[in-house]
Amino acid sequence: MNKKRMIALLLAFVMAAGMLAGCGKTGTAGKKQNDKIQISMYLWDRSMLKELSPWLEQKFPDIEFTFIQAFNTMEYYKDLLARGEEMPDIITCRRFSLNDAAPLAEHLMDLSTSEVAGTFYSSYLEVNRETGGAIRWLPMCAEVDCTMANKDLFDQYGIPLPTNYAEFVAAIDAFEAVGIKGYQTDWDYDYTCLETMQGCAIPELMSLEGTQWRMAYESETADSQVGLDDTVWPKVFEKYEQFLKDVRFEQGDEELRFSAIMEGYYEGKTAMTRNTAALADNITNELGITSVILPYFGETSQDNWLLTYPMCQLAVSSQVEKDAAKKAAVMEVLLAIFSEEGQKHVAAGTSVLSYNKEVTITSSPSMEHVLDVIQSNHLYMRLASTEVFSISQDVGHKMMTGEYDARQAYDAFSAQLTHFQDPESVEVMFTQGTGYSNDFTEHGSAAASSLVNTIRQAMGDDIAIAYSPVASTSIYAGDYTLQQAKWVLTARNSIYRGKYTGAEVRRFMDWLVNVKEDGSNPIQHRNLMPVTSGLSYTVTEYAPGKFRLEEITVDGKPLDDNAVYNVLLVGADTFLEHPTFCNCPMPEDLKAKREEYLVHDFSSQECMQEALEKTKQFVAPSEYVTILQGK
Repeated sequence: MNKKRMIALLLAFVMAAGMLAGCGKTGTAGKKQNDKIQISMYLWDRSMLKELSPWLEQKFPDIEFTFIQAFNTMEYYKDLLARGEEMPDIITCRRFSLNDAAPLAEHLMDLSTSEVAGTFYSSYLEVNRETGGAIRWLPMCAEVDCTMANKDLFDQYGIPLPTNYAEFVAAIDAFEAVGIKGYQTDWDYDYTCLETMQGCAIPELMSLEGTQWRMAYESETADSQVGLDDTVWPKVFEKYEQFLKDVRFEQGDEELRFSAIMEGYYEGKTAMTRNTAALADNITNELGITSVILPYFGETSQDNWLLTYPMCQLAVSSQVEKDAAKKAAVMEVLLAIFSEEGQKHVAAGTSVLSYNKEVTITSSPSMEHVLDVIQSNHLYMRLASTEVFSISQDVGHKMMTGEYDARQAYDAFSAQLTHFQDPESVEVMFTQGTGYSNDFTEHGSAAASSLVNTIRQAMGDDIAIAYSPVASTSIYAGDYTLQQAKWVLTARNSIYRGKYTGAEVRRFMDWLVNVKEDGSNPIQHRNLMPVTSGLSYTVTEYAPGKFRLEEITVDGKPLDDNAVYNVLLVGADTFLEHPTFCNCPMPEDLKAKREEYLVHDFSSQECMQEALEKTKQFVAPSEYVTILQGK
């Protein structure tokens, strides 16, 4: 059955009962806790936990927020509804298209007449307007994702920064002549395939024929599928075929991932890559490598374009309208988020472009060479439906390996577009016997505990410590496909395995829990508390959001500082260590030792998949943390 038709049927026959979604409060509209209105908000990425969530809690002390790191796809929310769960009050998603969002429409508020909608430039809202006039999704400030260039390398070799496509190719050739890779990128990922494919042909996609095709595609129905047109898209694949040749793509490059690419860039072995203005700023400021953003080039400088996408789209559950006080509170929260101050907290210091009137977010030095493109409004918003992501990766890789030429790629893409089916979302992987809630209690999240217990049990380690947000949703009883299992885990994080003394384990937990002498706090929200397996710990919350580590036990006995344990570590340090966020760097000796234990090419997602293939269940949770109130 066609996937879109299948989802439409699932949503039409929503189950009458099901577990509460992730935060466990999505079904409590109108209820108050400690005289506070409760608002649940699902965040598309942990980056929004860094500055936005603590800022909102400070700005609205009369609101009880629950923040959950969700999953960055509309399919995730469709799956929640298909198994009988309600929408959170506010949802966010970066991977967005009206095409993908259509099955959710009846569950979301129409925001077209709201005060916050009036803060936008109308042209940017129109792309989100449904045929009936409703606007249910509001775009957050735009990220710029184009070509990143090491300007220091250009200056060192006297190679001018390109201003059109011919100069771009000439710069690549000039670097190749001196033994430096002119252009290389992380071709392995679906977003890189999608963005380079669309980026190399933006003038065609933004033509009258291109925009007419996109409008037809975005408004298609399950009964009327839209394939590629025969005017614009053949040119897209012809250009992409030439682009791959011009950047000197080599066999095997299709497997390259981000870390390998960036290592070459940092070492001055690669001059240009696909990336964002945000990363260019970070590399310039933190590593001292002057990095700038270049556009997707046309034949002349007047044909250059920037590829952009909102950092996320926001929508509100229709259930919010049933409670006047809650609706008013949610609208105030949205106004705050889309204010200049709010968008700066969302952007968290990165370079973005705003879609709202009277909101100015200063452009950074990384974009100094594309100011003319911005001023001419040559800003292309990528087409980013779930199926276009997946098909771009499949077809793009087959072009890279030589299996498809431009015409074959066009035919295959169009055929998949009207008959798309994600193989990970179809075959049942296992049937879960018991469900576990992702509510955070005095003993942590049962869903997160179950997930980490499952991984540790399969890996056979004594202790597991996960120190990024772990579970994006509750674990339900029923059939799981591979895709649904992946949606339980919030993100793909690195895995580290090795031997640590009890004293070193204690220092890890101290880093992850205790407020530091300078006031830096690694736990700005309870969802950031470490999730452990094989190890239990007690903390005292002596002030709101501030914790002190107390007792640590392993298998019910006090942690032995002199004993040696096999430890599995799962997590990302970025928001914990960055001075803009938690400002809690890991002790250098622990970091050095941990890096020796990195399991290469094996993320938490692959680890979880391998574990579930063994256990065929998310195993029972543990009460891994006890939170006490005190001084």
